[in-house]
Amino acid sequence: MNENECIIGIGSNINPENNIKTSLTMLAQKVEVMKTSSWTKIKPLGIIEQDDFMNGAVKIRTTMSMEELIHYLKGLEDGIGRDRTLPKYGPRMIDFDIIVWNDEIVDNDYYTRDFVRNAIDELK
Repeated sequence: MNENECIIGIGSNINPENNIKTSLTMLAQKVEVMKTSSWTKIKPLGIIEQDDFMNGAVKIRTTMSMEELIHYLKGLEDGIGRDRTLPKYGPRMIDFDIIVWNDEIVDNDYYTRDFVRNAIDELK
């Protein structure tokens, strides 16, 4: 089986310390967590009448394909209580985004959001 390395951006603004800790514990049950970035408080984008976000990233190794990992991460988000009926830039229990897959940038947020780029660069 091939192993893949990827970096996942993580964010939360609803009980972020607890939800990020829980998500990392759950993630480590299925993949190898290699390293985590530092965490940064960020003002919300779009809908500003909400709590600040806590954002960072985690570098992992997995035998899952990208499609399998995306499906798994969506399941984790749902399990932690993410409400997908909220607006795109609304409050989040937890949010996972694959930013780097096997050294390739796969999410344009790396280029447009400094906090994403800083967290990713910390893990490269």
